[in-house]
Parts: sequence; C-alpha cells; structure tokens
Amino acid sequence: MPRSICVHLLPRLVEPDDVRESSVVVIDVLRASTTIVHALAAGATEVLPCTEVDEARDLAARLGRSAVLGGERAGVAIEGFDLGNSPQEYSPESVGDRTVVFTTSNGTRAMRRCRQAKRVLIGAFVNASAVVSELESEPKIHLLCAGSNGAITREDVLLAGMLTVDLSSRLEEPLVLNDEAQLAADSWRQASDAVIDGVPLAQVLAESRGGVSLRRIGLTDDIEAAARIDVLDVVPELNVLSWRIHGNGPRT
Repeated sequence: MPRSICVHLLPRLVEPDDVRESSVVVIDVLRASTTIVHALAAGATEVLPCTEVDEARDLAARLGRSAVLGGERAGVAIEGFDLGNSPQEYSPESVGDRTVVFTTSNGTRAMRRCRQAKRVLIGAFVNASAVVSELESEPKIHLLCAGSNGAITREDVLLAGMLTVDLSSRLEEPLVLNDEAQLAADSWRQASDAVIDGVPLAQVLAESRGGVSLRRIGLTDDIEAAARIDVLDVVPELNVLSWRIHGNGPRT
C-alpha cells in the first residue's frame, strides 16, 4: 500500500474512525501547539489537555501543588488560571517539573478527533523538522488543522504544507496526497518563496486569521514566538489511553 498524507483543514472534516491506525499531527500554530512544545521543552513533566474550563479547574484541584493551570478563551487568559496561552509564559521557572493542565478554544478540542489514532503528535513551526523526523517511517499520516472557532486558518494550513513538502523531499518513494495536502503544499511553497525574498514568516502569520486576532488583543510577541522555525527538538506525543502529553526530545 502506498504511503499517504491527508490534510484536514478543520477538525469537523474528519471523523475519529478516519484516522484509525494512522499517525496524526495536531496543528494549532497560534497558539496551543506552539505553547505545548514550549511547556515540555521548559521542563514540564506532562501536559493534560482539557476541553472545558471547569474540567481543567477540577483536574488541577485534584492534582494540587504539582499542577499549573494554563489556557485561554477568546485569546485571553482565563480568570484564576496561573498562565495564559503565550509560549513565553511557559518557562523552567513557571512549569519546570510540574504538570500543566491546559485548555484552549481550538487546539485541545481538535485532539478529541484523534482518539482512534495509532500516534498523536503535536506540531508547530518551532519543532517542524523534529516532527518530520518522527513521521519518516509512518505509512499513513494525517495532519489535522485546529482552525479558529470553526473557520480555516492560514497559519495552520501553512504548517501542514511545510510538513507535507519536507516529508515528500525526504522520502524516495512518492507520497499519495489528498487534495487538501496538495493545496497546503502549494500554499507553503508560495509563502516560503516570499520568506526567501525577505518577508519574515512572522509577518506572513501576522496577516492570517489567527495573527489578526492576536494583534487585536496586543499579543504580537506570540506571533514572533510561533514563527521561529526549528528552535526546539521536543515532539509532544499524546497518549490516547491516558490522555496525557509527554515530550520525546531534549529539554531546554
């Protein structure tokens, strides 16, 4: 059977059975997936993704002092939480050797679509090459874009395209791509040409749906953090049985 990459532009466009026995990368560039990578790279022992705010509060309360409560709604930190969803907040001082209980508007919800998958990785620009290395031997790959409130976001599509292009270039045999994977790859090639011509990736992301939303609430620095390619080697992996995310790379 030929190896394949399927890109899904929104979680609602894929059913859990569609990814059965496959490897899935959940993508929420601005910002959940970027922040999860940063948290584990900073020394968090694990990240526990929650769908609802009350679920996260209850879980953190049960864990006690070992837990850090992080996340957002409508882009901003949740009242009473220790941290928001800005990657820079997740430092060795704030999360080192602690469990991060984490809930966001889109990224943690997208993970629920992956519960039948063989593997679930968390991808961002900051760990893109490390993710590709993890996927090189996988025969069936799905790239799941979280989107924003049910709408497709360019930043997620661009990363899906980058992963598709990089994987295709590393492998000797051709990959079978669905139409969405081809569209994402074309989008990334166009954007990377602009980057080569001197347009910073952060500027490209700032003009996306997610980027505009972050600029509106004064979180431009988060766009800069998310646009730093291959600065971290950690590849977070979600255990779908325990529903815990651990990193499989070096920490900072």
